Amino acid sequence: MSVGADIAQLTDLGGTLKAQIDIIEGLRGTVTSSLGSTVWTGKTRDDFEAQWNEQFSSALTQLNNAFEAAGTNCQNLATNLDQLMNQTV
Repeated sequence: MSVGADIAQLTDLGGTLKAQIDIIEGLRGTVTSSLGSTVWTGKTRDDFEAQWNEQFSSALTQLNNAFEAAGTNCQNLATNLDQLMNQTV
């Protein structure tokens, strides 16, 4: 089995994945803040707020965790490949 990657592209992918974390946190914060400050009562709001708090917000947190882990893995792999390829024997 052979393994390979373009080091620059792998590094960029890691950065791209990690950059999404701030975007998702911004989205989560905006929705949470807007929901909290909007005058809206009734079953529809209660249902959405429950879903937001119990499912959607935590799903975004899980997505951020996945982006962080994958981004770090990509960057670490790129560093390791670069070091391996530039070793002198």
